Amino acid sequence: MIKAVRGTRDILPPSSAVWNHVEARAREVFRSFRYQEIRTPIFESTELFARGVGEETDIVSKEMYTWDDRDGASITLRPENTASVIRAYIEHRLDQIPGLRKLYYMGPMFRRERPQKGRYRQFAQIGAEVIGSESPVVDAEVIEMVLEVLERCGVQSAHLIINSVGCPKCRPGFVQALRDQLQTVKGTMCEDCQRRADTNALRVLDCKVPEDQPTIDALPSILDHLCAECAAHFATVKELLDARGITYEIRPRLVRGLDYYTRTTFEVTHGALGAQNSILGGGRYDGLAESLGSRVSAPGIGFSIGEDRLVMSIEESLDAASLTPLDVFLVPMGDAALHHAALLARDLRRAGCVVELSTDRKLKRALETANKLGARFALILGDNEIAAGVYALKNMVSGEQQNLMRDQIREAVLPH
Repeated sequence: MIKAVRGTRDILPPSSAVWNHVEARAREVFRSFRYQEIRTPIFESTELFARGVGEETDIVSKEMYTWDDRDGASITLRPENTASVIRAYIEHRLDQIPGLRKLYYMGPMFRRERPQKGRYRQFAQIGAEVIGSESPVVDAEVIEMVLEVLERCGVQSAHLIINSVGCPKCRPGFVQALRDQLQTVKGTMCEDCQRRADTNALRVLDCKVPEDQPTIDALPSILDHLCAECAAHFATVKELLDARGITYEIRPRLVRGLDYYTRTTFEVTHGALGAQNSILGGGRYDGLAESLGSRVSAPGIGFSIGEDRLVMSIEESLDAASLTPLDVFLVPMGDAALHHAALLARDLRRAGCVVELSTDRKLKRALETANKLGARFALILGDNEIAAGVYALKNMVSGEQQNLMRDQIREAVLPH
């Protein structure tokens, strides 16, 4: 038997209904903030991610699915989507359109990392990007919006963590102080941290190995090295979050796993996900467009939600069956009734009802099926009912049955 490749999975009903619920709620929120959808290819030139994400990141150095195309070009399945969105922004000259570019996306990403709870080699992200402003006002609104998405989806007790990672003016001094101290302690740390201490010191702060945390906690803090502009920017972000009544934790060790982030970074965690409890991450990337070839400044900020982990955090609290309701189970008794039921089903569906047509000719078994499917009503059609123009409608919850004329059925079964 051929099975799904390790690190991938099939999303089956009723779980798929939860995915649809999440995506629908997210689209509602994006629309209310005037975001528009962008759909980028699932594979890009490898150079895009090497330059945008960073050659020394774990994503580029270890996790990307990369191959040489027939023409010799190096192609990579997208491991994230911000670089792709910025590439599209530059390529299609979206900077020529007045106002901010507020874009969102949903779709699959690919990373060859070790599969674990809520993490897969093909995973889905819901994300958004705002391009064209470095104002802290935009940062606060983006954070407000992502929390609104989580709330609409049904996430409870989400925990917001924020930080500033500075800018190219002030961060080098912090990185040097970090690198200097790491040289004295890296021998006690995990293998990845020992390598990162020499190649990309900031990534050490992203280590999740429990034994390394006391060492990391004693490392220099970026907040002690911010320049005046970055400190003022971060202070304003905090003030705007406070004004909105949004609670947060400042965590100076919070860095994102990608090289392009500057200033504001944030993460949301959820207790239902265990030790690896991050449900989304985001931040500002003011220099990314220029690093990818833009001739004009295009500061931006965005986030990506791990949809697999979001669904996992709410699935147990949602009644998946309620997301795929069955209003009417039509039970035709006989060939003539079968043809009549098909037309009646069509009319009810056009009126907005969810309808299923029974293929079982035995009434008892058909009603048992209606009950197992969670139908609200069963509508029984036989030759006598058709001749009289009166139908037997059974409420599957209360067990009550009533006889209705055809023009009364729709009002009786439509969800209120």
